[in-house]
Amino acid sequence: MSETPDPEVIELASKVFDLARTGDVDALAAYVDAGVPANLTNDKGDSLVMLAAYHGHAAAVSALLARGADADRANDRGQTPLAGAVFKGEDAVVRALLAGGANPEAGTPSAVDTARMFGKAELVELFGSR
Repeated sequence: MSETPDPEVIELASKVFDLARTGDVDALAAYVDAGVPANLTNDKGDSLVMLAAYHGHAAAVSALLARGADADRANDRGQTPLAGAVFKGEDAVVRALLAGGANPEAGTPSAVDTARMFGKAELVELFGSR
């Protein structure tokens, strides 16, 4: 038997996902500090880190990782935040994720594979040096 989700919980989750997308570091950090799970995911398996990374918000990524978020948490399609940042050309996010322990080999395709696909030799080299 499944319960109907509480509309207030759904509204709060939507707000937090929007904060990750827009990179509102202070508000996002405050919600996680107040008890919102750092690894909260949406209906597609996208974590807060994935949303912040994909939208180019390195400071939000760093804040979430500092609060225990998983840098390598893949979404329902097997994509990781690092591969998403490579795809979007978000070099500051790539560096924030690597500083937070992201594995360039994780996910499908991995960040290494993504960098190769898009001819980003400097990132392939960076990942190889890890």
